[in-house]
Amino acid sequence: MKKQIPKGLYAITAENFSNGKDNITVVKEMLDAGIKVLQYRDKHKSKLEKFKQCEAIRKLTIDYKCFFIINDDIDIALTIQSDGIHLGQEDLPILKAREIVGHNIVIGISTHSPEQVRSAVEYGADYVGVGPIYKTFTKENVTNPVGLEYLSFCMKNIRVPKVAIGGIKLVNLSEVCKYKPENICMVTEITSAKNIKFKIKKVQETIKND
Repeated sequence: MKKQIPKGLYAITAENFSNGKDNITVVKEMLDAGIKVLQYRDKHKSKLEKFKQCEAIRKLTIDYKCFFIINDDIDIALTIQSDGIHLGQEDLPILKAREIVGHNIVIGISTHSPEQVRSAVEYGADYVGVGPIYKTFTKENVTNPVGLEYLSFCMKNIRVPKVAIGGIKLVNLSEVCKYKPENICMVTEITSAKNIKFKIKKVQETIKND
């Protein structure tokens, strides 16, 4: 049976926004707090540095039974046998990525418009990123916010799991939850929290109650 991304909170690493802590330290705190979906994303490290961190994190995610996704680096995903790979609109086309990774690795695609999301599903995406919902500063050259209207469109028209992403904070989380996306992604709201465990607890309570 093909792997499926677990529903709920979807966390992403962001070492530049982690109060001086490295990705592995933050991931340990996330896992201790009960995170079940984690994406490794780092645009600044060398391939070797990323591989070493991913190798260590993979061991942790297996121990904690957490679904582990690698951003962009298909070679690292294959080498450490991650559960998934996440691609952007400027990355390798999904059909080529599928040829490389096979069907045991879940493929997610970032989308920002109805045309992109329909294409992603047509070509076999296992889940789609929907966003950025709000303005976000965690990535360079980021797309302008697509708003809740795009999330609403995807919830009504797209059959694969949707991951709402982009500028989502505890203060606007309930707004996003109203649309009931399968996953809600937070980056700096978690990585930069003074108490990651407490922040994740509050987020998960909000998702559950809404």
